[in-house]
Amino acid sequence: MNAQILAQGSYADSASSVRTPRIIEYDLLARTTRALKCADGFAALADALHENRRLWTALAADVAEPTNGLPAELRARLFYLFEFTAHHSRRVLAGQADASALVEINTAVMRGLAARGDE
Repeated sequence: MNAQILAQGSYADSASSVRTPRIIEYDLLARTTRALKCADGFAALADALHENRRLWTALAADVAEPTNGLPAELRARLFYLFEFTAHHSRRVLAGQADASALVEINTAVMRGLAARGDE
């Protein structure tokens, strides 16, 4: 192994260790939102919707925990967004709606995460 490979490996380890939960949430939302926006065809859209619902299910489980540190009102709003996302995703899959509302929700949550910074 040369020094460059060792340096890259060491840097990658330390770079990933400074990722806060907020940054990870933002990145997951960004990746999922991009997949929703760029879905080309029904199969890609169905995959993107599935990933978006998985993400929102995890967020809902997190805000439902009594130990979650977010204010109760914000937790309730996020849980409502999970419910809306699940319902709207079913409508998109049935051809009764498009994914733009889901993209808007994810983007708004990403703005909120970015605005709050690393508290």
